[in-house]
Amino acid sequence: MKPVGNLLRRLKPLFGEGGKLRLFRPIFQAADNFLFSHIEETAHAPYGRDPIDIKRYMSLVILALMPVFLASLYFFGPRVLLMLLVSYAAGGLVEVLFAIFRKEEINEGFLVTGFIFPLILPPGLPLWMVAAGAVFGVLVGKEVFGGTGRNLFNAALLGRCFLLLGYPAALSKSWVAPQTGAWMPWLKALPGVPPDAITGATPLMLAKNGTMTSLWDLFIGRTSGCVGETSILAILIGGLFLVSMRIVSLRTILGCILSFVVLGAILHWVAPASVHPLSFNLLAGGFLFGVVFMATDPVTGPVTGMAKWFYGIIIGSVTILIRSFSGYVEGVMFAILLGNICAPLLDEIVIRIKIRRYAHES
Repeated sequence: MKPVGNLLRRLKPLFGEGGKLRLFRPIFQAADNFLFSHIEETAHAPYGRDPIDIKRYMSLVILALMPVFLASLYFFGPRVLLMLLVSYAAGGLVEVLFAIFRKEEINEGFLVTGFIFPLILPPGLPLWMVAAGAVFGVLVGKEVFGGTGRNLFNAALLGRCFLLLGYPAALSKSWVAPQTGAWMPWLKALPGVPPDAITGATPLMLAKNGTMTSLWDLFIGRTSGCVGETSILAILIGGLFLVSMRIVSLRTILGCILSFVVLGAILHWVAPASVHPLSFNLLAGGFLFGVVFMATDPVTGPVTGMAKWFYGIIIGSVTILIRSFSGYVEGVMFAILLGNICAPLLDEIVIRIKIRRYAHES
């Protein structure tokens, strides 16, 4: 990497103020910050945060997503890799264009957004829809609010919501049966070539008609569903890694799961015909993937500790209610977006209560 670093240092004046390539300075800075940390160090206060902090955070999240991604490659074939490349290309282009227009640095936040987005889509979705969803998610979910760190909604979820509302028929027909031990032919990775095994039923859809999928198949990932949501084993591996590295809030995760479990158990006891058994509800669909990798987003979630508990309770409760008593078999996407809306209000309530308590004590 040293020759690359030397090359970047020689090229740096071209991208600086007055340089011939100053228009493309955000692209140069993004490459420099992603590959290297800054050489300069502050000897005394005041100190500044180096971009390596954001880079390290994003890198660890992507590492946590790797078990899910590898499991999706095994069950749904190399077309998943093509979906990932399309997501990065389409969404990354929007990110670069806005960085150039604003004359700002390209933030590493899109590395996670672009990685997560194809994992919450059906594996047979046309690639142009993957691109359209990625563009919408980055444009409306992030750039309209000012870019990474200022967005109210999770950009990946907003992109999927756009596809669900705009092209519901395409999403309902893009489920692919897992290959269970054999990859799809490489030909199926090409654009415009649909996968062979198309099924219109995910485990939650089948359950609506009274057919329950094996819990073991749900745990391993041998079911149809969105690319990254089927293997609970892979999700748990990534989640344990994030928790052990203290990258995500355990309060948010526990709030989501406990509210989902408690309310789900009560509703199943009261209305067993409408609410599926708790073990099935917990393993089926994208609930655990959404809780581990999207509800814990530090930008769109609350900051205060107590607010994180209530944030998780909202997401878990709304998910089980949507699943059980609405026309949608899945509810975690809408639940997290609703949680994103409530997050600033929850923080404000918690902060106001603490201020009043301190004022009363003093």
